[in-house]
Amino acid sequence: MGALHAGHLALVQEAKRRARFVVASVFVNPTQFGPGEDLSRYPRDLEGDVAKLASVGADAVFAPEPSEMYPRGEQTRVRVGALAEPLCGAVRPGHFEGVATVVAKLFNVVGPCVAVFGRKDYQQLAVIRQMARDLFVPVEIVGHPIVREPDGLAMSSRNAYLTPDERARALALVHGLDAAARRFAAGERRARELERVAREPVERVATSIDYVEARDADTLAPLAQEVGPRAVLAVACRVGSTRLIDNVVLGEDPPPLV
Repeated sequence: MGALHAGHLALVQEAKRRARFVVASVFVNPTQFGPGEDLSRYPRDLEGDVAKLASVGADAVFAPEPSEMYPRGEQTRVRVGALAEPLCGAVRPGHFEGVATVVAKLFNVVGPCVAVFGRKDYQQLAVIRQMARDLFVPVEIVGHPIVREPDGLAMSSRNAYLTPDERARALALVHGLDAAARRFAAGERRARELERVAREPVERVATSIDYVEARDADTLAPLAQEVGPRAVLAVACRVGSTRLIDNVVLGEDPPPLV
């Protein structure tokens, strides 16, 4: 959605390794924002974004106006089922319908391709994979590992909203996930205990918490008791007024702080 950072540029670099021609879309999608969310103030810098994309070898940039993606009289929406219901779907009604709809439109504009998405938006990646599979979209979906700042904070366009104090407090997300990942590596398999370890530092600094949950890494179904060989531990909270998300795939990702 623009306001690009090194995490976005890593997606372009991965795409360059997989394809001869790389196109990047820059579009702040209005249908994935709910009432009272930050659509109007979401950071925008198209000129700077184009320069950054060119610097890592993007061949084209598609930056449509909202009226082009949602022309007068349009009515169609794409709704993904159970994958879109928990976690961010529970606290942002309609969000993933907007995501799936705009991504389906972008896939139709581009045609058969490889599409690279960041794994920081883990549920979004799962929803897009499900949508492409269910609708026989001729696109190979690639998930790229989270790109972090040197101190571990997951890169996000919304990090620009953080004051210096909030930026320091936001590190609680990665510290909690790191602690839980290390407990998992040491043999801990109780889902509630891993959630507690991840949540504890977040509770000390967050303005509010949407969730800190361990879920099945493929279906996002809740885990009743034990974590299996692989699960996603995801967190979403607000630090100040800024909503931040992060995750680690237990059994697959290394602890995020090395």
